[in-house]
Amino acid sequence: MKNVKVLDCTLRDGGRILDCAFPDQEIKEISEKLANAKIDIVEVGFLRDWRKVNYQGDSTFFTDVEQIRPFVDKSKIGVMYVAFIDFGMCDIDTLKPCDGTSIDGIRFGFTKKNYDEAKEEVIRWARVIKERGYKLFVQGVNSLNYTDRELLEIVDMVNEIHPYSFGIVDTYGAMYMDDVDRLYGLIDHNMLHDICINFHSHNNYQLSFAFAQEVIKLSGSSSRQIIIDGTLGGIGKVAGNLNTELIVDFLVRKKNYDYEFEDILDMLDDYIYKYSLEHKWGYSTAAMMAGVYKSHPNNVIYLTEKFRLDTKDIGKILSMIDPAARQRYDYDNIQRLYTEYVADKVDDYEAIQKLKETAEGKEVFLMVPGNTLNTHREQIDRYIQDNKPVIISVNFVADEPSAYAFFGNAKRYGNLKAKRDKRKVIISSNVKADNENDIVVNYHSLINRGYKYFENSTIMLLNLLKRVNPSKITIAGFDGFDLKSEKNYCDSSYQNERHIDEFEVLNKEISTMYKEIVETMSPNCDFKFITPSVYSKLL
Repeated sequence: MKNVKVLDCTLRDGGRILDCAFPDQEIKEISEKLANAKIDIVEVGFLRDWRKVNYQGDSTFFTDVEQIRPFVDKSKIGVMYVAFIDFGMCDIDTLKPCDGTSIDGIRFGFTKKNYDEAKEEVIRWARVIKERGYKLFVQGVNSLNYTDRELLEIVDMVNEIHPYSFGIVDTYGAMYMDDVDRLYGLIDHNMLHDICINFHSHNNYQLSFAFAQEVIKLSGSSSRQIIIDGTLGGIGKVAGNLNTELIVDFLVRKKNYDYEFEDILDMLDDYIYKYSLEHKWGYSTAAMMAGVYKSHPNNVIYLTEKFRLDTKDIGKILSMIDPAARQRYDYDNIQRLYTEYVADKVDDYEAIQKLKETAEGKEVFLMVPGNTLNTHREQIDRYIQDNKPVIISVNFVADEPSAYAFFGNAKRYGNLKAKRDKRKVIISSNVKADNENDIVVNYHSLINRGYKYFENSTIMLLNLLKRVNPSKITIAGFDGFDLKSEKNYCDSSYQNERHIDEFEVLNKEISTMYKEIVETMSPNCDFKFITPSVYSKLL
């Protein structure tokens, strides 16, 4: 018995690349030929709110199941026809009961935000679909957005509703193989065995076909039904989807399934080729960036077409958008962030070369303004005298005349103008220089906006040193934050009472960022603390 079914969503998800504007005759022919090729499930399009979509044909944005009737052939044995409903985007209460003349099933998609804010209504919609006689496919959009605990709560809900299928959905093409293994295992072990697992991926990392094979492998000899989504030619926005022809060929060759592979190839020539001439999809570095930052593809499209940006700049601007907001698109916000980004961006190639001349292959001694700079002063002075490293202080000017002073904080830079006179100064480009001799480095290359406290100046300096390639980094004064201590800094002017309640989170985030830097630079660079630090235990 086949335990793998193929669902082709060319007319729905693939159609998004052309706003689902397929001609009626083509919708009918694609649907019919997919059925003739023995594709198990044909997704004909979306169901949307009749008050917001004026359906007049030549579109797979339908507003009533009766409009879909001409595009399904109920004489085809073993073929299921479905449509897709997004939570909040149709009038669920006007959904007509399934009478056997139109679609057989409905795929119901909702986001984590939908579930968190309107759980009971999400559940009600699912129940309405099932109660009106349709096979219910539950599609929790962006499976990576859930913690394991949250996903288990969804699985409990699914078990209670008992739909036909539950989907693992890689909405933003951001999964790796270990994500697939983890999600499949978690769901398979906790979900009722007669509920199908549906896998839907996007091809940002060129892994969709590998994922499909992995899901099939994980299902093994299990009796659980697996559904794999694909589109003809992989058609879809930005990177597109799993190619239907690839998974069909795999199942024919490796599992002896009876799909009509040559019919699928004819469809590529007859329908998909012409769209490939008008629309671009498939792998691109921009599509890869959408996967990296788990971003709605429209954000990438806008940044690419509107501003003609380099790929690294697209990534930096995407990183400036709040992770939750990245999953939607707001062009006004992107315009604002673009303006902000351009204002801070500098070409720092010459600055980095200058720093390499000083520190590449050498020991760099970082003086961070923790209180141990006072309590361990003799030890620090002796170390500097014995080892003669390149010294860089963080947000202050060290006593040693040869030392560099790095500033990632505009306020500290401004307050120490007199002390900076005739000293060697490095600043990040968000700090506005008042001295033409300052070495200015690109702010956006020093931060990781995935963290709340991404502007920690010590972490910024360490990220700068990744580009400079020292052989050793020795650190003093990088103490960490202690709620019980009255002195967390070498100078009371640094203390900010507003952050005391955040010390635990600060320590945790800085620990994580520091550890990532150490792992990246090792083994070519050694790290050493010569003063006590909450971060030293990471080494």
